[in-house]
Amino acid sequence: MTKKILVVDDSPSVRHMIERTLLNAGYTVATASDGRDALTQAMAFRPDAVLTDQNMPNLDGLGFCQAFRASAVHAGVPVIFLSTDSSPDLKQRARDAGALGWLVKPFDAPKLLGVMAKVVGS
Repeated sequence: MTKKILVVDDSPSVRHMIERTLLNAGYTVATASDGRDALTQAMAFRPDAVLTDQNMPNLDGLGFCQAFRASAVHAGVPVIFLSTDSSPDLKQRARDAGALGWLVKPFDAPKLLGVMAKVVGS
């Protein structure tokens, strides 16, 4: 069974690059433009993992992660942040919100795929 990844980023070009990378690796991908959209997408798509940006309009990555974790439906689904912001304080706040890991933009495709393989398999 193909693993499903939800990609959340407000930049259409970044979303597209991540989506292509994951699709080419054999994952099924859904995308969302912000945290609010991602919560809606997550209910319909039921992802095996989420890759989210931090700085987005409407609902940022931390807010999304907290709301996502509040739903029992998503228990155990790994959330990985992919952001230009990598301050230790923000990373700790993300962990406190339920995130499993943090990658820094611009992303390295092999590293991104390695992380996805670790958290959901291929």
